[in-house]
Amino acid sequence: MDLLNTLVDKGLRREMPTREEALAVLATSDDDLLEVVAAAGKVRRQWFGRRVKLNYLVNLKSGLCPEDCSYCSQRLGSKAEILKYTWLKPDEASKAAAAGVAGGAKRVCLVASGRGPTDRDVDRVSETIEAIKDRHEGVEVCACLGLLSDGQAERLRSAGADAYNHNLNTSEGTYGDITTTHTYADRVETVQQAQAAGLSACSGLIAGMGESDADLVDVVFSLRELDPDSVPVNFLIPFEGTPLAKEWNLTPQRCLRILAMVRFVCPDVEVRLAGGREVHLRSMQPLALHLVNSIFLGDYLTSEGQAGQADLDMIADAGFEVEGAGTTTLPPHRAQPGGGCGAHEGGCAPCGDGPGEAVAETGEVPAARTDLVAVRRRGAGTELAPNA
Repeated sequence: MDLLNTLVDKGLRREMPTREEALAVLATSDDDLLEVVAAAGKVRRQWFGRRVKLNYLVNLKSGLCPEDCSYCSQRLGSKAEILKYTWLKPDEASKAAAAGVAGGAKRVCLVASGRGPTDRDVDRVSETIEAIKDRHEGVEVCACLGLLSDGQAERLRSAGADAYNHNLNTSEGTYGDITTTHTYADRVETVQQAQAAGLSACSGLIAGMGESDADLVDVVFSLRELDPDSVPVNFLIPFEGTPLAKEWNLTPQRCLRILAMVRFVCPDVEVRLAGGREVHLRSMQPLALHLVNSIFLGDYLTSEGQAGQADLDMIADAGFEVEGAGTTTLPPHRAQPGGGCGAHEGGCAPCGDGPGEAVAETGEVPAARTDLVAVRRRGAGTELAPNA
């Protein structure tokens, strides 16, 4: 297929595909799916070999968020029966993180619900970062605390944080349909604050919220321009009790096409398979490893993931290997001044339809599999052992 040959050539040279090419990837048929995966897999292997980075989430504060993000089980007004608790103490969070590290996680992601941290919250998280670093020398720590105020990114960096996550989630044009309590520009500004403070930026998207192909391409192109080091791709988990509970628009094939498009647009960036993979990719998760080079191990913020050992078995069975602690994730050129994407002058290293059009080519919405969404009842905030 000429399209795929062109995209592989561009990906190997770190060149930007056109919008038309990105849209064409999303429009490919199920009959061509394996060719799409194989093509994007060549780009993935060029920059990351067969390594898979493991990340582990610790939900420091769960539920009771004042924001109204429609996709979130922790949102204002959510009736989802999730765990709700206030801040974990540093030793509790460190203990939870230890389970993920023992399972092979190279990065621990510390997440807290809310609009953004107070200065006292930054102090709490700083203490937690120090506790984790004292216990696990060399582990990466990423904070995800919402919108940042002036000076907070610098304080997190001083405390030992390596990265900051703040997702764009969807396109600028549709952002107001998903969230009204803050803006798309607020999110962009927080990512830029993290970058300016010397933190590795992590910013991605959520697919499956009823967006069009054009919306998906818009947000991924915006991410490339924003230039985070890692791009998590989440697939909506339609929690009962949230406004998007009935948005079951994804098929495994659709998810793989989305991941392939992200890889072509962000060829040399850590593309992370994040929330919702078990729900929507199901038995086709191993194919996604040919597209992404990073996954979450174990459970998510408010939902359960598959067993940590099942993740490790999947990686090994698919012929991939867990990335070791002593291995640098990103290709060397991304750390070099003026590395560039090859499509423009200067150093601009790359990042990373309505509801009916977000469905497989049959035009039929797959039956909702609500049995696949299990509320997390173990790990952080409970007395039960975490899943890792």
